[in-house]
Amino acid sequence: MAHSIELLLDQRADDAVRHTWQALADAGLPSQLRVTSDTNRPHITLIAAERISPDVDERLMELADLFPLRAVMGAPLVFGTGRMTLARLVVPSAALLAMHDEVYDVCLPSVTSVFAHSAPGRWTPHVTLGRRFTPAQAGDAFALVDGITVDIRASIVGLRRWDSDARTDRVLIS
Repeated sequence: MAHSIELLLDQRADDAVRHTWQALADAGLPSQLRVTSDTNRPHITLIAAERISPDVDERLMELADLFPLRAVMGAPLVFGTGRMTLARLVVPSAALLAMHDEVYDVCLPSVTSVFAHSAPGRWTPHVTLGRRFTPAQAGDAFALVDGITVDIRASIVGLRRWDSDARTDRVLIS
């Protein structure tokens, strides 16, 4: 499966993303709102890998002084072909890219098979809105999201480690 290290948003930004999830669901489109896990929440994935050992937790908690971090969620974007993912771009500020590099360096010795798209220089910070869109649905969703979307000023206030094998998350910084 997959493990990840994820950034968590302040309540106002979290609510704004959930509003978009609801609008997509109300329009009959794929939405992260349909993910029923107790751990489902808006987030920015920093690192994704086959496995991330819990050994990194203490070292990651030492990064607490980097929080909160200001961020801007900007335009909607689509990843993939065939079945696509709709997301909001998180503008990659120097501070956000530096945090990504720091977390990547801390985690690398404890990671099995880092997914290439989360490596420095290849990472696109984003918040997922929905998955498995057909091309037609993606067009409808993009129009809907673009119509309700303005830049969202956010604070990144936390960090968690997600373990998809155990279907658990551990909030390391809040």
